[in-house]
Amino acid sequence: MGQFKSLQSLHKRQSPLAQTEHQLKILEDGIFTSGEAPRFGDRIQQTLGGALKTTQLDILQVNLGYMCNQVCAHCHVDAGPDRKEIMTKQTMQHCLEVIESSSVKTLDLTGGAPEMNPNFRWFVTQAKAKGVKEIIVRSNLTIIVANKKYHDLPEFFARHQVHVVSSMPHWTKEKTDRQRGSGVFEDSIKALKMLNDVGYGNPESNLVLDLVYNPSGAFLPGDQDDLCQDFKRRLDEGFGIKFNGLFALTNLPISRFLDYLIASDNYEDYMWTLVESYNPAAARAVMCLNTLSVSWEGYLYDCDFNQMLEMPINHKSQHISDYEPEVMDGRLIKVSQHCYGCTAGAGSSCQGAVT
Repeated sequence: MGQFKSLQSLHKRQSPLAQTEHQLKILEDGIFTSGEAPRFGDRIQQTLGGALKTTQLDILQVNLGYMCNQVCAHCHVDAGPDRKEIMTKQTMQHCLEVIESSSVKTLDLTGGAPEMNPNFRWFVTQAKAKGVKEIIVRSNLTIIVANKKYHDLPEFFARHQVHVVSSMPHWTKEKTDRQRGSGVFEDSIKALKMLNDVGYGNPESNLVLDLVYNPSGAFLPGDQDDLCQDFKRRLDEGFGIKFNGLFALTNLPISRFLDYLIASDNYEDYMWTLVESYNPAAARAVMCLNTLSVSWEGYLYDCDFNQMLEMPINHKSQHISDYEPEVMDGRLIKVSQHCYGCTAGAGSSCQGAVT
């Protein structure tokens, strides 16, 4: 594992593009002290009898920028307060044009903290006016209490029937703060109560609040339904907090989490865990089949994980301004070894387990 430690030291000194190329090289290598891992593309061929291909476009997932008020250890976007990459209003307009002219049912807004984009509220309002059926905002919760200008976000979300998907690593302060930073748990509890106050999490309301769980170490998440029930009981008993569902997501070996795996000598073991937990049923339901990921600059990717590894879609139209319906007509999806993370165990997508 010494080779990976030296590679990680090099990674820290490189430009963002060089870091991405370096991480992809590590993943593509796939050769460990215990042998060579089977290629993900080969496993897909065996499962499907062919390559992974897109179907109909249902979900447009848009990264509004890498700026965030938190710096989380597992963040695959490397987001933080020092990141200045922000999607422009013009690029958002191109996204709206695609929504209007395509089969998109869901607009999934990510970051960073997507709410920190200065045109966030305009974008949500315009997308709603275009008739998109569902708008998802992936909120870190703490942004709601971070600054007075965000305090009315719960009311804004409720007014526009936004589906709020909130990061919540654990029901305890110790485990949450260890993964996301000091004070995050307390602020998250405050934000959840504010969302509950406007109707989110109420079973009689149509305002949906879901939580997201990521493991805090080099292991797969537990059973999603069991985790959901544990979270519901603990948060209700401890704080009177209600929510609808929970998404259990597998940490993919990219960005900060890959750095952690290498530095802690867990990379090889974790990759073998993913490989050996490969689930053919999950492989048939991966999110990249019906999802298109848009970077803050407007470039198109099969998923936001490929986006972080600079693996653009396999099509001549690679920017949202040049979008063509043919982009989703059985396009070959680019894969690498990190894709094992989406097919391990019960599978993992932005909507949680897939089997």
